[in-house]
Amino acid sequence: MATTREINVQKINFSWPLYAFIPLIFIFLCFFYIFAQSLYSQSYQLSPYYPLSITPPFSTQPLSLIPPKGKVEEEHACDYTNGKWVYDNLGPLYNETSCGTMKEGRNCLSHGRPDKQYLYWRWTPENCKLPRFDPKTFLETLRNKHLAFVGDSIARNQLESLLCMIATVSTPELVYSHGEDNKFRRWYIPTHNLNVSIYWSPFLVKGIEKNNEKNYNVHNLESVDERWASDIGKIDILVLSVGQWFKLPAVFYYNDQALGCHICEGKNYTEIGFDGPLRMAYKTAFKSILERKGPTGGSINAILTTFPPAHFEGEWDKLGTCSKTLPYEPEEKVLQGMEEDMRKIGIDEVREAKQKAKEFGNRIKLEALDITKLSLLRPDAHPGPYMLPNPFENGVKDRLPNDCVHWCLPGAIDTWNEILLKVIKRLM
Repeated sequence: MATTREINVQKINFSWPLYAFIPLIFIFLCFFYIFAQSLYSQSYQLSPYYPLSITPPFSTQPLSLIPPKGKVEEEHACDYTNGKWVYDNLGPLYNETSCGTMKEGRNCLSHGRPDKQYLYWRWTPENCKLPRFDPKTFLETLRNKHLAFVGDSIARNQLESLLCMIATVSTPELVYSHGEDNKFRRWYIPTHNLNVSIYWSPFLVKGIEKNNEKNYNVHNLESVDERWASDIGKIDILVLSVGQWFKLPAVFYYNDQALGCHICEGKNYTEIGFDGPLRMAYKTAFKSILERKGPTGGSINAILTTFPPAHFEGEWDKLGTCSKTLPYEPEEKVLQGMEEDMRKIGIDEVREAKQKAKEFGNRIKLEALDITKLSLLRPDAHPGPYMLPNPFENGVKDRLPNDCVHWCLPGAIDTWNEILLKVIKRLM
């Protein structure tokens, strides 16, 4: 039997190793704590998605250093072109009386359009969400920038939609106006030091518009239109939008040599259509952007709005109408023919220009704002006879002009700018 002394010795011998390891354990825990804190700090510094934010003390919300699954991928992979129009009771951000920058011929309600259902349709992509336009986000994203729209009256139509939505939170100030029908204008939003401009250039290249002496346009396809191109160095985001004027009678030149014409019966030119000239005009425009921004070290985001179909029921030049009051279902209307070709030309040229822009690193970014398909499904969204004030005030007339090219404000064209905001955020 062990004595009391032997038992005490055994206890001492048994506990001694524990006392010896306590300092080592303490040192290990201190080292682990410092190492963990280092990793914690680095994880914020290296995250490209979320800046360090201050949370309230004793927050019960778990701290996540990883972006929500699919969020980043959605920004890059979302296909907004396929979807359908879904009725939405919320309606537009603005109305016919709250916006002072829209052209009268687009203000369908003030001109007496009786139906209002066309205001309440929302584009819903198949595989992703398209957020409602947030003017505050738009203004903050473009703080200290110059946004310019270049093109024909459809470019102006899109610009007016954007200004109307911006005006719901900050009033644009017109600071420059020049040319017939105010074809060159600039607005300033002082709250965010943002300039928004419109440049009239229906061909993007040099040309002569048809007039009383000549009933056809002249395009000089090798030379960019300097009325907008001379300001490339002052522009941060450029939105190009042309197409409708290429469908009109025209003669096309390249380096002073006549290439041919479009709709030129009776003239001594070869009929070549307008597909080739449209492609060449895009090439010249993109080439000018790359040549003027690339070597200087400057940056620019160039966005091409794809061709939006018109909806004349009948031939465009035969006083056709657009009297529908509901959108098409996707299966009712398929993109084909001329509209499909014009869309494809634009997308092809953007893709080619993006490849050429790679030599300048990440400074020049190009993207297509593909609105052709979603616009095809909205025959109800044009002014139609309400391009004129109260067209049926004195009864129904036998012949009445209809605008089935431009878009009512507010209306379906506001969706273009919802997508534009997503594209700009992705590029910037």
